Amino acid sequence: MSTVKLSPLATTIQQSQNWEAQMRQLMLAGKQLAPLTPSEQCDDNEVSGCESQVWLILGGDTHAVQLRAYSTSKIIRGLLAVLMEPLQGQSVEKIQAFDSQAYLQLLGLERHLSQSRASGLNAVVKAIQYRCQSL
Repeated sequence: MSTVKLSPLATTIQQSQNWEAQMRQLMLAGKQLAPLTPSEQCDDNEVSGCESQVWLILGGDTHAVQLRAYSTSKIIRGLLAVLMEPLQGQSVEKIQAFDSQAYLQLLGLERHLSQSRASGLNAVVKAIQYRCQSL
């Protein structure tokens, strides 16, 4: 993970003084995600394995993947924004190599996530990596 440069959102969260401040920053980060249209919030785009509903759309090509995601949960939206920021516009190869658990640990978030949230985020990252294969 030492080669990963923290994104602006991640830096803000990492510099937060305590868990409450991190949660505030996560909820603010989630506001940056544009809602998906009702037609985009379909079964084909839904990520299974998440406690909250999460929809994921990938576009672009193998050299520059574009990610869009949304969740019904404010906290999950924030976590999605934080996880997607370093992946946005990256190559499939870099996305496949991304270690989300190490990234969350670097930010100090992993110790505060419930088992179900951590599993859900892992499902999202695996879905991103899997769906990249079809680009």
